[in-house]
Amino acid sequence: MSLIEALKWRYATKKMNGEKVSQDKVDQILAAAHLAPTSSGLQPFKIIVVTNPELKEKIKDLAYGQSQITDSSHLLIFAAWDNYTEENIRNVFAHGNRERGMPADSHSDYVNNLVANYTARTPEENFNHAAKQAYIGFGVALAEAALLKVDATPMEGFDPAKLDELLGLKEKGLRTTTLLPLGYRDESGDWLVNLKKVRTPLEDFIIEIK
Repeated sequence: MSLIEALKWRYATKKMNGEKVSQDKVDQILAAAHLAPTSSGLQPFKIIVVTNPELKEKIKDLAYGQSQITDSSHLLIFAAWDNYTEENIRNVFAHGNRERGMPADSHSDYVNNLVANYTARTPEENFNHAAKQAYIGFGVALAEAALLKVDATPMEGFDPAKLDELLGLKEKGLRTTTLLPLGYRDESGDWLVNLKKVRTPLEDFIIEIK
């Protein structure tokens, strides 16, 4: 199945049937997000995988009672860095140099420039930038799930501050951005499953400048 065919198949599943997604498919979805591009390769986000039923119930309460959270097999929580610091920027490049067998001071001018630019901005500006990077991984995970015929529902409807508190993310330097329940559609109970997929007409969506 091509990516286009997979994206035509997928939809924002409103009701899941509780069936488990095999671990190998979950691992593939996570690997796809892990390989997603990010600005300067910093990967300023983490993915929290929740399968514990009691915890999912608590998260559901913070997400306006959306049943996909508790009916899902796995709940993926995308959480971005709450700030770019000199330490976390340098740690990323130090790791890359070690993995590539390069000198520790490789690209030092580039890294020093990144540190200067990011640390001059406010934490909120930096979080917003990191959140955009998390969304790239989020989109790649969504696409990989579709290719594997695993249903997924992109979610922004939740109380991020309360979820951060529930998960103890402040201590980890993280803030939640999005939720992605994984599972399988309940075709008998989902009002959206059989509706035609509708998008803005392509001729109105694409702007060509020649």
